[in-house]
Amino acid sequence: MAIDELDGRLIELFSAEPRIGVLEASRRLGVARGTVQARLDRLARHGVIRGFGPQIEPAALGYGVTAFVTLQLRQSRGHDPVAERLAAVPEVIEAHTITGGGDMLCRVVARSNRDLQRVIDVIVDVQGVERASSVISLANQISFRTLPLVRSAARTREDTRIRGRARPRDGDS
Repeated sequence: MAIDELDGRLIELFSAEPRIGVLEASRRLGVARGTVQARLDRLARHGVIRGFGPQIEPAALGYGVTAFVTLQLRQSRGHDPVAERLAAVPEVIEAHTITGGGDMLCRVVARSNRDLQRVIDVIVDVQGVERASSVISLANQISFRTLPLVRSAARTREDTRIRGRARPRDGDS
């Protein structure tokens, strides 16, 4: 779905202040309350906005170790059953089917390196997992982010719209 500059500003505002409310957002953006609500509804309907919940910092909950675990799976069983089982492990906070040397990449958190070993043991015990390889994150250089992507998408849309308008029509010189 293409977004425009107003969508981008709306997403940025709600990202910075998720509890702002539609009325205050409309005031700050200088558009009607109905426009804000309609835009939010459209963005949610198309899956651009997935929610307005709080962002949780695992380290603040005592999970100071982050690791990326590459899994090799038994191919006959498929990825979905393994993903369903991994979803039951609270420390697995993301799992992606991947290409390359492994079949699935998981981001996991643990309370310590010793606890990480426990988490990896739990993962390896999941039916369908053959082997795991892990790397520990030493520092998070760039946190998960989407606002630069939103800004770029909105800017690209606006640039395309402006360029489309700037083209001379037949007969113009």
